[in-house]
Amino acid sequence: MRWLDALAKRAPPAAEASVADRMAQAFAAASRGDHAAALEIWGPLAQAGVARAQNNVGACFADGLGAERDPSLAARWLELSAQAGDPVGRRNLAALYFKGEGVEQDYARAAELYRSAAKAGDGPAQDMLSWMLIEGEVTTPDHAEARRWALAAAAQGVAASMTRLGMIFHNALGVERDPVAAVGWWAKAAALGDSDGQAMLGAAYHLGAGVDRDPLAAFTWLLRARSGGSPLAGQFFAAVGATLSADEIAEAERRAAAPLAETGA
Repeated sequence: MRWLDALAKRAPPAAEASVADRMAQAFAAASRGDHAAALEIWGPLAQAGVARAQNNVGACFADGLGAERDPSLAARWLELSAQAGDPVGRRNLAALYFKGEGVEQDYARAAELYRSAAKAGDGPAQDMLSWMLIEGEVTTPDHAEARRWALAAAAQGVAASMTRLGMIFHNALGVERDPVAAVGWWAKAAALGDSDGQAMLGAAYHLGAGVDRDPLAAFTWLLRARSGGSPLAGQFFAAVGATLSADEIAEAERRAAAPLAETGA
């Protein structure tokens, strides 16, 4: 953060600590849903040049949190944050370019910003860049690089990238097909609550692909996936349910309703 660097050179440590304290206060306000109060703190810090505060102000205008939604104003604040080197600011600005909100839609610019944020270690940016490189609709596809960024995001706990890694091994995208590796990644994503990962894990248990066939476990994961809104769950839901008795369906429903930490299926 350029402003913080300059501040450290000309102000005592207490001044820098006060910025951190105010950022913490704003975060606490936002965490309890009081974005208006958070903006009252972030606003002056953003005006003073604090890059993360600029990002946070921009994000609030982008989503209409604590202020009227204003994508153009959001883009101006996020541009300042991105120019100051904040990876979250770059990722959020990339999202505006990707969607064409507040700026003219520009997929190339979005990919450039996502890549910059990804290189700086931002997990969600790594995940999005991985998705773009797999889909290949708005940027040149590159399965090897997509896998590399998905691995980086997965290492930071991004469940969507874990699900994508499962798909990479399942569909042999730049790697040899490996059903066991695919199931391993889907299981990690499913345990973190990713509904698409849960759907694919349920499908694997249904088909016996990479794991022993288990209709009860399959239906349990598909129930969770459907509850989480995954469109993938519907492809297998009826077929799996038809193989179970009423008692087995009731047991799957009981398991699916339990917290993930309490059951392995």
